[in-house]
Amino acid sequence: MAENVKVAVRVRPFNERELKMKATCIIKMHGKTTEISDPANKQGEPKKFTFDQSYWSHDGYKEGPDGYLEPASTKSPYADQRQVFKDLGISVLENAWKGYNCCMFAYGQTGSGKSYSVVGYGANRGIVPETCEKLFQGIDENVKTADKSREQEYQVFVSMLEIYNEQVRDLLNPSSFKVKGGLKVREHPQKGFYVESQSIFPVKSYDDINGRINEGTRNRTIASTNMNATSSRAHTIVSIKFVQKGKNDTGQNMTKTSIINLVDLAGSERVDSTGATGDRLKEGAAINQSLSSLGNVIKALADQGMGKKSARVPYRDSKLTMLLKNALGGNSKTIMIAALSPADINYDETLSTLRYADRAKAIRTIAVVNESPTEKLIRELKEENARLLLELQGKGGGGQAAVMQGVPEEEVEGLKKELELQMQRNQSEMDSMKQSWEQRLKEVQSVQEEKLAKEIKKREEMKVTPHFWNLNEDPALTGMIVHFTHSGVTRVGNQKAETTPEIMLTGLSVQKEHATITNTKGVCVLQPCPGAKVLLNGQDLIDKAELHHNDRIMFGSSHLYVFHHPQDLAKNQKAGKKEEKVTYDTAQEEIAANSGFDMKKGPDKSKDDLLLQEELVQLMPMVNEANAMSEELKKGVRFEIVLISPQARGKIHGRTQLAVLMRCNNNDNEFLWDRNKFLNRKYLMQEMYQNFVDGDTDWDREKDKDPFWEPPDSEVMIGCTHVYLQSLGYLIEVEEFLGITDYRGNEQGLLKVDIYPCNRDGSALAEDDFVDEPKELLGRQVAFKIVLTHARGLPLRFQKSRCKYRFYLDKNAEETAEIKGTCNPDYNYNKLVSVNVVTKQLLDYFNSGTLVIEVWGRQSDASHKPRVTRGRPKTGTEKGNNLDAEEKYRMAVELNTEKKRVARLESKLHKLRDLVLDAKARGEEFVAIKDMEAAVMGGSSSSFKAAARVVAITESSKANGNVTSTTCNVQ
Repeated sequence: MAENVKVAVRVRPFNERELKMKATCIIKMHGKTTEISDPANKQGEPKKFTFDQSYWSHDGYKEGPDGYLEPASTKSPYADQRQVFKDLGISVLENAWKGYNCCMFAYGQTGSGKSYSVVGYGANRGIVPETCEKLFQGIDENVKTADKSREQEYQVFVSMLEIYNEQVRDLLNPSSFKVKGGLKVREHPQKGFYVESQSIFPVKSYDDINGRINEGTRNRTIASTNMNATSSRAHTIVSIKFVQKGKNDTGQNMTKTSIINLVDLAGSERVDSTGATGDRLKEGAAINQSLSSLGNVIKALADQGMGKKSARVPYRDSKLTMLLKNALGGNSKTIMIAALSPADINYDETLSTLRYADRAKAIRTIAVVNESPTEKLIRELKEENARLLLELQGKGGGGQAAVMQGVPEEEVEGLKKELELQMQRNQSEMDSMKQSWEQRLKEVQSVQEEKLAKEIKKREEMKVTPHFWNLNEDPALTGMIVHFTHSGVTRVGNQKAETTPEIMLTGLSVQKEHATITNTKGVCVLQPCPGAKVLLNGQDLIDKAELHHNDRIMFGSSHLYVFHHPQDLAKNQKAGKKEEKVTYDTAQEEIAANSGFDMKKGPDKSKDDLLLQEELVQLMPMVNEANAMSEELKKGVRFEIVLISPQARGKIHGRTQLAVLMRCNNNDNEFLWDRNKFLNRKYLMQEMYQNFVDGDTDWDREKDKDPFWEPPDSEVMIGCTHVYLQSLGYLIEVEEFLGITDYRGNEQGLLKVDIYPCNRDGSALAEDDFVDEPKELLGRQVAFKIVLTHARGLPLRFQKSRCKYRFYLDKNAEETAEIKGTCNPDYNYNKLVSVNVVTKQLLDYFNSGTLVIEVWGRQSDASHKPRVTRGRPKTGTEKGNNLDAEEKYRMAVELNTEKKRVARLESKLHKLRDLVLDAKARGEEFVAIKDMEAAVMGGSSSSFKAAARVVAITESSKANGNVTSTTCNVQ
């Protein structure tokens, strides 16, 4: 019977960074309903979603003596780990005992709390450890109470996979990481998709499973460090195979099998699958292919669940969706946990997660009990082997040999090899069924005992011997790698060293002989080898230095460790010193601070500043890796992080953003990439570097496919200029020769900009055709002519340039023609802009907005000397200075506008005086001349309008008793 996937969502407490940012909670839960509010639209209605379970774990809890987090009171809505396991984990267990396949996968952005629900920490154990422990408790109880005549036997196997960059790795078999392209995913007619050569280990207790999972996690840590694989972009699948053997009521041997898949998906908030918009290279390595394919599969299955039978389900689009086919649309009882961040700064990602989970509700699966006679299984495998043997001999139905005629010999050999491997797997499975459970356990028991003994010895040694432990972006991978520094000299190096070093590291920027640590009676001294990159507490280490407890050390570009000194720790504790907690983020913040970035915390820091610091911590190690890869592959480019102020992006207000500058060493050409484009390229760089490390002969691609190369004629923004428009509100022209400033605030040339109010046909206005107040333009028709005459003094490397701008509500950018062959281009551009009705919005644009004109250019490929910039170079951190300069310019524009307005008014006054004198000469009498002069010079709008009404009374009209008024309204 078909049933829907069970979907639960859970919101976590604020983390430390969100508390520092004074984040607000945007999530509310009422029963099974979850609401999310848009922080940018506080008056708007919240979006509502209903799930099978909505778990409120944001607040209302207290910590028990053992560290367990529980509801603070009986009325508290807080959902603890026990509640989540009771609702979700128990059902997994019950279904496994019945013989159903089960799957539970966790989805959400990195840091949203997925690992807490699935794995947990300390006393707050998650669903996986609780499920495993309860499974073995159930087995023990059944063994004790079982009927001896039924000969019941219970077998549990565990395996652990990782999918990164569409490559499948066996985390319990480190040699699989060396397989080019990863392990193959095959399809079996009855079993569906499976991973070829995957190792599956029998286990007899929860401790065995926990040990295997820790082993896999440690292997994953080493691989992610050595291969520069970002852990948050990898999917992890822990599979537990639960087999129940025994006799049924008729005395027949039966086998009931359940496979429990526990899936921790990669973080969902990274760069989208298309990479950066407009980038000539996309993610050919398909870093995000798994997540995007999973979304497509869920959508298609949801469509099917709502009756759209024609929807095609694209399982084959990624390795992840192949392996989850049963869980999502086949024989499985499936649970999805969506982890939510409560913070307003994560609104977009959290809303995306909720929509993803809401769509998954419509998926329907049909789970069946996997129970078959053991003898039947063996017979089916024998029959399949016989069929495969016939195919291998070219006698399969008389057609196999004929089909293979004309097929290249290497393809025939490949097919034969696949058939032989399938036969071997079938035979292995038959032998496994015949072999007793005790025999299989004995085969792995001795190895496991040896590993366990080593682990116990290592833990004891860590208590007395100085050592390094690793830091990782993923907290679950932190502390998994330990290197001891015993008495004497401990060498650090890579696998190419003539003598194997005690601490062997592989990966970026690690030399054959990288450093030494000399331990003399507990005093440990670190000394880098010549040319080796070593950072100590965020600073480059040139000479030797003594190590102290909690020192942070980076070897190369990616090996980040903390030094633990038991004796120092004991002294500090005795002296009452509080131990500082070291995390990956604090270590990266330290490196960033020593690189010149402002990483100080405090109440004076805004939410935007703290968010910028967080993004910097995430981006900086990636840029360091990109530089190391470029250096090792001899690509001749270097990357650096730059801060882009809102002014450099054409805005007066906004948040400073990060970008990455790529500079070519041979000609100083520069290309500015936004964060998404850099991430897109960085993953392609990793793929290229890994091919290089693996000895792939064609790792170096042609230029148009090289992520380190950008075409020299790619258009880049030289800089921009801001034109204030207040004078247009008075119908007074703008005439400016403005500096073109780049993202650093450096002047890269000058641009001549003129904007003239004019008639709708483009002809000039009369000299006295202006207004005293902008609001007098409301409802009128106006026209302007925008003139971009030329630019002067652009950098020499730009031999082609043009200008782009958007005026007022323009959706598309206006562009000048591209001028070639000079760094002093004459654009000779003019554009007539006509406005049918002046609105308040347009007047506000004139008063407080700016016309941003961007100057774009194409660089030459030839070598050239870098130009000398005008003025002192500015960094993106000098936001205040940039704003001061903008304010000074704005004030200058206002002053200039006022001068022009007064000059125009004085001109009109002189004309009126001449008019009065002429009228007097004709015998006419005028009044209010002095009032009008005072109004003009004082600038009072109301008094000027009153005084500008000139009344002429002729002598003849007086005599006849008639009064004639001649009105001159100056507007």
